[in-house]
Amino acid sequence: MPRTIAFHASPADQAQAALATLTARHGQAPDFAADVIVALGGDGFMLETLHATQSLGVPVYGMNCGTIGFLMNAFAIEGLEARLDAAVEEVINPLAMTATRSDGSAVQGLAINEVSILRAGPQAAKLRILVDGRERMAELVCDGALVSTPAGSTAYNYSAHGPILPIGSDVLALTAVAAFRPRRWRGALLPSTATVRFEVLEQQKRPVMADADGHSVRDVVAVEIRSEPKIRHRILFDPGHGLEERLISEQFT
Repeated sequence: MPRTIAFHASPADQAQAALATLTARHGQAPDFAADVIVALGGDGFMLETLHATQSLGVPVYGMNCGTIGFLMNAFAIEGLEARLDAAVEEVINPLAMTATRSDGSAVQGLAINEVSILRAGPQAAKLRILVDGRERMAELVCDGALVSTPAGSTAYNYSAHGPILPIGSDVLALTAVAAFRPRRWRGALLPSTATVRFEVLEQQKRPVMADADGHSVRDVVAVEIRSEPKIRHRILFDPGHGLEERLISEQFT
């Protein structure tokens, strides 16, 4: 069926060339009037597009003009309308981050993949971990830690040896980054309703930064993370290549 399309493209040469060709064929609708948004780029650009358009409630269909493309579909100029008609929708909820600085100010952020807490100096970070207000670990000495959604579990979380989470599993992964003490602690699986709080110990000696999908905050003393069910990101995938299938396949590669 005919539809109005808003194209977004990364600055990469391949994405810009695709943008010129596709808009010449299909036109270019403004975001607010579009039935679907087509993002041309890699996973990083897909995250940018989802964040930028989250208030519109419009589904986003990505075509890979980047490197990884886990959230993207294969790139092709031909047959876009038919692919959009056949596409399968996945809905994901982001994480909400509240990072408190040493001056008492609070910075809000949203993350589709993960919120990470990382050392910002030469010494390891020392973190206290609370889940739903209850202390679960008095001291974690590490390069950092992160909380990941299922959609983001194959990104930084997986590189830090965290588990891959199936879509719809209603769990979050709490993963340590290069844990020194407890030496063998790799993290925990938590219900998606949980609120995780990291408190920074010895903050002046061991400075820490927080990051939510590339939105970084320095000089933090505490970071609180929870799932945000009120925000729904709609992502379109070609049949048989949705997030659920990709997450399962990734575990056998």
